[in-house]
Amino acid sequence: MLGTSIILGLVGVFCILDSRLLGRLNLERPLITSTIVGLLLGDLPTGLAVGASMELMSLGLVNIGAAAPPDMNMAAIITAAFAILTDATMETALALAVPIALLGQAIGVLGRILLANLTHVADNAISQGKFKRAWQMHIVWGTLVYALMYFVPIFLAIYAGTDVVQMIVSVIPGWLTEGLNLGTKFLTAYGIALLMSTMLNKDLTVYFFLGFFLVGYLGLNITAIAIFAVIAAVVLSGLKFKSGGGGGSAHAADDLDDYDPLEDDDPLEA
Repeated sequence: MLGTSIILGLVGVFCILDSRLLGRLNLERPLITSTIVGLLLGDLPTGLAVGASMELMSLGLVNIGAAAPPDMNMAAIITAAFAILTDATMETALALAVPIALLGQAIGVLGRILLANLTHVADNAISQGKFKRAWQMHIVWGTLVYALMYFVPIFLAIYAGTDVVQMIVSVIPGWLTEGLNLGTKFLTAYGIALLMSTMLNKDLTVYFFLGFFLVGYLGLNITAIAIFAVIAAVVLSGLKFKSGGGGGSAHAADDLDDYDPLEDDDPLEA
C-alpha cells in the first residue's frame, strides 16, 4: 500500500502542475485522472466509470480568477482509488467525493495564500536585483507548494484509508468552512468582473446581457446556453460572410487566386 500511495500521490502532483509548469495536457480533468488511476491499479473500467461520474459532477465548477472551487480533481483520484482498492459500489465511492472535494478546496485556499506571500517575496527580491532568489520563489518553492498541496492529502488518504479523510473533514469547524466558501464566492465575482472589464465592449455587451436574460428569466442551464450560442454564432457568421456579401472580401480572394508564390516580390514596389 505504501508504493501505491506514493504512485497515486505523484499522479496528483502531475495533475496540479498541469497548466502551471507542464503546459496544457488536460490532466486536471476528473475523467483523465480517474482513467490514469484505473490504468495504474489494473481496473480501467472502474476508473472510467468513476471519472465519467466525477466529470458530470464538476461540469458546473469553473475556476475564475483567483477563486478556488471544490477540488473535484483530487476527489476523483481518491474516489477512483477507493472504489478499486476496496471493491466498493459506485454509490459508496461517489459519496466520498463531496467531502474530499471540500477538503481539497480548503487546502487549495490555504496554499494560494502562501503562494501570494511568495509572490511578494519575489517582488522584493527583483527590486533588490536578486533575480536568482525571485526565480527560486516562482519555480522552486512555488512548484513545491503546489506539489505538496496534492501529494500529502492523496498519500495520506490512500495509505491510511478514506476513514481518515472523513474524520479530518468532520474536524474542520463549520465557521471555517463557511468562511472559505464565502471568500471563494467573493473571489469568483471579482474574477468575473476582471474578465468582463477586458472582454466586454459595445459589440459584445449585448450578447452578455442576452445570456444573462436566458439564464435569469427562462431558467436555461449552461448546456442549453452553450448550444444556443453555437447556433447563433453559425447563423450570424453565415449572414456576415455569405457568398456575394462584402466586395472587399471578394477582391481579396481574387488577389489570392492570382498570386504566384514562385514570383519574386519587390518590397520597394508601391
